[in-house]
Amino acid sequence: MEHIELFFKSIFIDNMVFATFLGMCSYLAVSKKVSTAVGLGAAVIFVLAITVPLNWLLDQYLLQPGALSWLGEEYASYDLSFLSFIMFIATIATMVQLVEIVVEKFSPSLYNSLGIFLPLIAVNCAILGGSLFMQSREIPTLGLATTYGVGSGIGWFLAILAIAAIREKIRYSNVPPALRGLGITFIITGLMAIGFMSFGGMLTGGDDEAKEEVTTTTVEAEKKIEETKALADNTIKVIE
Repeated sequence: MEHIELFFKSIFIDNMVFATFLGMCSYLAVSKKVSTAVGLGAAVIFVLAITVPLNWLLDQYLLQPGALSWLGEEYASYDLSFLSFIMFIATIATMVQLVEIVVEKFSPSLYNSLGIFLPLIAVNCAILGGSLFMQSREIPTLGLATTYGVGSGIGWFLAILAIAAIREKIRYSNVPPALRGLGITFIITGLMAIGFMSFGGMLTGGDDEAKEEVTTTTVEAEKKIEETKALADNTIKVIE
């Protein structure tokens, strides 16, 4: 259940594009055609699915304070967290290079259509953001980190696929000259982000602590109402 909740939350509620507006450069530049958007989106899913769990392992066994205790007690006091950005980016760059080689080998047309934006996945803030969010939210297990990486990649994929499909349609629409190009794209992105905000209440029904707090508050309110009624009755009797 925890995996399913995190998976859907990373796609719809914490969407990289519509919730945090990360990876907007590639999102805007490569979303003119659905075919190129699908190719780049698939590459982003692969890179996030691999780099987030790899960076989780680095964070747990190398970078966190005391993470080197598995080497011996003398290393337990070491804190290498200042290397997080360097290590995360190095992992991401390695995976992006692998993706670039595979795409160039098996789909030269897609490689040419993506152009410079394929190697630029290495500096795509959505990719690095996935690892940093994983670290800041303290995801406890490798399996959950993998689920979060795959879900975040699918969320970014759906965002660029949706805007690419819309941009192909509005190419033949009567858009005002002042809004053609990126203008109308930004407006549509904002409207889609507002739409995705409606998913915010999807996974809030299982919060037992919140239910207990609401129940306690309700009981206290009922007691106060009863005390107020009793006081009012006593006051009326005294007046009479």
